Amino acid sequence: MSQKIISIVISAYNEEENIAELYKELLKYTKQDRNIGSKYVFEYVFVNDGSNDGTLKKIKQLQKQDKDICIVNLKRNFGHEIAMTAGMDHALGDAVIFMDADLQHPPLYIPQMIKLWSEGAEIVLSRRTDNLGTSAIYKFCAATFYKILNWLSDTKIPSKSPDFRLLDRRYVDFLKGFNEHDRLFRGLLSWIMPTDKVKTIEFVAPKRFKGESKYSVFKSFALAMDSIIQFSVRPLRLATYIGLLGALVSIILAIYVIVEYYIIQHRTPGYATIMVTMSFLGSIILLALGIIGEYIGKIHMEVKQRPLYMADYIVSNGKNNVFKDRQGKR
Repeated sequence: MSQKIISIVISAYNEEENIAELYKELLKYTKQDRNIGSKYVFEYVFVNDGSNDGTLKKIKQLQKQDKDICIVNLKRNFGHEIAMTAGMDHALGDAVIFMDADLQHPPLYIPQMIKLWSEGAEIVLSRRTDNLGTSAIYKFCAATFYKILNWLSDTKIPSKSPDFRLLDRRYVDFLKGFNEHDRLFRGLLSWIMPTDKVKTIEFVAPKRFKGESKYSVFKSFALAMDSIIQFSVRPLRLATYIGLLGALVSIILAIYVIVEYYIIQHRTPGYATIMVTMSFLGSIILLALGIIGEYIGKIHMEVKQRPLYMADYIVSNGKNNVFKDRQGKR
């Protein structure tokens, strides 16, 4: 009976300072771990997400000394979710572990994930009990975002649950059937299986080993908007409700004007009232159009059915026979 393969997919964008230390930690808790090192074959799938520094060069240097490293080199920066998708598409393991290259997803917890998988867990998620690399303001904004997201979304997505996870081959193959460009793995997994039915490990996310986060405020906001639109049509209903509220306010104002003019006979010019009413209704209309436009824009991008990414798949010439057999069956 051949050994089972564990693929570890690492997304990297401008992480040249972290690659060597990450690989050292990966070895320590995979091949060099006395409990799992001899039980499984490990594959390290590094996804270079269009880095413009020396990230690719660093990974190629590691590949020369470790035949179990393969590289998915994306032609440009396609974004974190697509990078994980590209790694998943090329991973050959019976189980696939996803993590980032900044060492905020500690390899220390990989043996625990594998143990839960070996005991029958098909999905193992992680949950941050604390994030030492973020400010109190960021944590507050993140918590507020998830409350809004889960209020608007039909699919409940757990907060403090990063992309550090393990998936059984069964779910990896299932996820490959999803072709949408704008995707949120956390949401897709919650859609597949409620989080109360999967195993979860808790950890404290350390500060980045080196470098700075690549997620700007704008990128974070864009991800938040995409997340809401992907999993719910409630914003469209909300636009309808706001429109109805605006109509109700307009009717009340109309009644007030009639009463003031004919019953109270207090005939004021009403310039301010007219301007406020027009501004209020105009804002509602623009808000509703903006929400509708977001959905139409997503439809426009999806119906083109463009490929998700373009990449080179680079493997070592000394790739071991287990992987060669698997690649022949793909």
